[in-house]
Amino acid sequence: MSVDLTEDPDAGRKRPVSRISISLPEDLLEDLDGMVRARGFSSRSQAVSTILHRSLVEHRHETGDHVMVGTITLFYDHLANGLQDRLAELQRRNINEVISSLHVHLMHNQTLEVILVQGPARKLQEIADAMITERGVLSGRLELAAALIPQIHPFGDSKKPED
Repeated sequence: MSVDLTEDPDAGRKRPVSRISISLPEDLLEDLDGMVRARGFSSRSQAVSTILHRSLVEHRHETGDHVMVGTITLFYDHLANGLQDRLAELQRRNINEVISSLHVHLMHNQTLEVILVQGPARKLQEIADAMITERGVLSGRLELAAALIPQIHPFGDSKKPED
């Protein structure tokens, strides 16, 4: 295994990377090459890194209480009796995890709502499950990323505003 530096496109700086070798069955390699071309990856390494990152995020989500950021996407019938009030109440009850939400009114009494969340993965899954199972929600999904939103207010160091 060797270690090189590569440009991190997200951070705009160089970071160390390790080179590894993997063995794949020929048909799996052909499928990987097809995906690299179809999705526009610059290399097999970039594709494998992306796939591996996604898998590790899912693993963290399933196995621990790592603090993560993500979205809860809901598609619902906004005429369902009391649904919007119940969803708003769930967001208020989880104010420490719910960062923001956006809803868009669609055709035929349907609404798409995207809720930005941050917190322990298990807690975020509980919040998502509570929202997704509300009567009137047609579909929903929690999508997590192994990242954090910078703290907006330094609660411990905040000073009282002057009058």
